[in-house]
Amino acid sequence: MAETGSRADPFVAFRFEVRIDDLPVGGFSDCGGLTAETEFLDFAEGGLNEFVHKLPGRSRQQNLVLKRGIVDRSLWDWHADLVHGLVRFRSGTVLVHDASGARADLRFEFRRALPVKWTGPELSAAGNAVAVETLELAHHGLDRRD
Repeated sequence: MAETGSRADPFVAFRFEVRIDDLPVGGFSDCGGLTAETEFLDFAEGGLNEFVHKLPGRSRQQNLVLKRGIVDRSLWDWHADLVHGLVRFRSGTVLVHDASGARADLRFEFRRALPVKWTGPELSAAGNAVAVETLELAHHGLDRRD
């Protein structure tokens, strides 16, 4: 009888959690900017016309963009403190849970983050949407742990 192999399903994108140091941030509806990129520099070697050398340069990460329904003012306060000269670096984690939501199968850790942009909700008396705030974080590195 043939053995069945173990099955590795891809992670689901809707079961995630964001933790930022000591902030009681609640649940986020969206998390974007989990991007790392390395620049490559072209180096044309004299007399070699078959190809151009590609040399790795600096690596960079995009800002994280977090969205959530407004539940308290903790994210606003963090950004407002920065505007008034009080710099508070915070680190955090983005956890991606398994399909049951019971355990975190994947984690991204970011270090020394600062809020570079806070966006308030789009308000309309004609709708019934949840008031959503957006926080954009610049950080000093993104690591994947699983």
